[in-house]
Amino acid sequence: MDRFVEYTLELLEPLGPVRARAMFGGWGLYCDGVMMGLIIRERLYLKTDETTRPAFQAAGGEPFVYDAGKGKAPVALSYWTPPAEAEDDAHALLPWARRALEAALRVAAQKQQKSARKSPAAKRVKFIRR
Repeated sequence: MDRFVEYTLELLEPLGPVRARAMFGGWGLYCDGVMMGLIIRERLYLKTDETTRPAFQAAGGEPFVYDAGKGKAPVALSYWTPPAEAEDDAHALLPWARRALEAALRVAAQKQQKSARKSPAAKRVKFIRR
């Protein structure tokens, strides 16, 4: 694990047990069973949703964007940088990390609800009349 990841985990300690997993040339940050952050090229991005994204935008955050390649348009993910003043200050970072965790939990709950609706047990059984 690199130093920036270790430092970021220290900053996030007040949030609870946050762990990092290597992925796609960067690191995924997990807490309470959900991915709530991303570190790419020594830059922290936190999970957003419709509820939290406006606050990140208003604070000057930037979305994580990657090149989809082969002439495709760049893709923006739902991970945004916290404000610059929060990058090196655990106290300032904590509210942004909480927003990220809350967004990640909401998204996970929405996915779980959609999955439950699509499950075979949730579908109506149609009978064929002869």
